[in-house]
Amino acid sequence: MCDVQYRCEAKSVAGFVQQLACCYLPHGYWFYVTGWVPERKTPDDVDRKLIEKYGIDISRQSRARRKRAGLANLHYLRFGQYFVLLATHGLHPSFEYEGRAIRDVRRVPIKFRGYSIAYKRGQYKRRAFPGDRAMADDKWHARVQIGRETYTELKAYFLEVASRRPADELARQLYSLPFEPYAPVRQQLLNILRLVNRARKAAGVEPLDPQVLR
Repeated sequence: MCDVQYRCEAKSVAGFVQQLACCYLPHGYWFYVTGWVPERKTPDDVDRKLIEKYGIDISRQSRARRKRAGLANLHYLRFGQYFVLLATHGLHPSFEYEGRAIRDVRRVPIKFRGYSIAYKRGQYKRRAFPGDRAMADDKWHARVQIGRETYTELKAYFLEVASRRPADELARQLYSLPFEPYAPVRQQLLNILRLVNRARKAAGVEPLDPQVLR
């Protein structure tokens, strides 16, 4: 566990993803390095070492001063043995030393436990009324979705069993998928559900209700 002054340990997969998507990415922490705590070391020791090395445990006022001076600020987040270091724009000699591993979340998503976490421009704004003209959304947003490989595997599995399993069993499996219902995730699962229902219709068995999705 991290020092009480700086909380860096997520207690769940959902908490890790939420902290990235809702707290760090919207505030400009776009440059990142991921890693794993070696088995021979304890997470607490690695936490303390990285927080001290990168000067992460500082106040909001100190972060604001660094930003005005053109210096980067860093955050550190860990779940189990997996961790990510995130930085804002600006100079930071220690972080630059890791140059070969640094990625930009606007170009390369963070992959974690089947999730793909990115920061992208929106596609279209939500319509106020049905029939309104679609308006482009130029704002940047955190985008959490199921990673491509995991999504492909899920589609293949559910298509294989779509017409062979009872509706209640399929419903339980879809409902228990370990992904939080962010809008892109729900859209992906709706796509899978449509394919499943198409296969079930072709086989002459009852379709599943969209309420089977969280």
